Amino acid sequence: MNPHQRWCHNRRCRAYGRPGEGHVVIHSQKERRYQCKRCGRTFAETKDTAFYRMHKPKWLVVAVLTLLSYGCPLQAIVAAFDLDERTVARWQRESGAQCRRVHEHLVEAGKVALLQVQADEIRIKAVGGIYWLASAMEVRSRLWLGSVISHNRDGQLIGGLLLRVRACGPMEKILLVTDGLSSYKSQALKLFRKPLHNGEVGRPRLVLAAGVMIARVTKRRRSRRVVEVARRVLVGREAEVISRLIATQSSIRALINTAYIERLQATLRARLAPLVRRTRAGAHKHSTLEAGMFLVGSCYNLLWAHRSLGEERTPAMAAGLTDHRWSMEELLTFAVPPAEVPRWRGRKPKWLLEAEDAA
Repeated sequence: MNPHQRWCHNRRCRAYGRPGEGHVVIHSQKERRYQCKRCGRTFAETKDTAFYRMHKPKWLVVAVLTLLSYGCPLQAIVAAFDLDERTVARWQRESGAQCRRVHEHLVEAGKVALLQVQADEIRIKAVGGIYWLASAMEVRSRLWLGSVISHNRDGQLIGGLLLRVRACGPMEKILLVTDGLSSYKSQALKLFRKPLHNGEVGRPRLVLAAGVMIARVTKRRRSRRVVEVARRVLVGREAEVISRLIATQSSIRALINTAYIERLQATLRARLAPLVRRTRAGAHKHSTLEAGMFLVGSCYNLLWAHRSLGEERTPAMAAGLTDHRWSMEELLTFAVPPAEVPRWRGRKPKWLLEAEDAA
């Protein structure tokens, strides 16, 4: 147990969300609980993780979630481990929420170099309906930037996806490569703008960065076979687009393509049971698909090594977000600090002033 990296989980405490300042001490080694010196509250080591209030052995939870991340149907896990179906479904929801917090803390922190981003969407046949899953990835590091699920393949779906992409890193040098859906260009020109501060009174004008480039790949099919591929540069100069493709794909014969995101979509179909084209494990709810999506996507970024990146290297390591390959237990127990700390009115206590001066 390491209390120096913990923080108080009481939102009414001044030490809430402030790790590494000595506010938390060990309360019980046997029960694995911490205590805040400022408010006196105690909390479990598993607070705000996927293992919080789970009464089953940790090895069993890790084994079940590992099988889920590799595409094993929930019904098969229930039969193999003699568990209740609602228990496994709850573990999947809790792990999905944990993976979403980790993804937003690491990937969507604005530290990813977005040089070439490919985006694509796939159709999902669920129980009693249809869903669309739009995903994006950074080509050079193979990093999954996020996905969005919606009932319709429209501008709202693409806009939600590009909002996640914008949160991952700066937009000044991005090359966005997509398929023939027109919503990508309209939403990108709208969301990739930044305010231009020129000292004038009033709201600053939103302008598109000079380095933003957008390219499109359109495939024409006949009898379910691709007979023609049209490549077009929508925003930017073609020479700069080709230069960026060569630099990020490490090939002198690089062309405008969406092969990398299509390979990722195939991995999602193989590793997420409800996404299989013909399956008996179809999803009933949007929340189930979203939890499975974040579980598989986080494992793809942090746990699974990619041969194209080198031996034992994950996309998160290639993007510089972590220095080692994570385990499933580390992913599920990673404590994510709160993104926002509440503001307090009045004079600050002496211990808080001393902690801020030391930091």
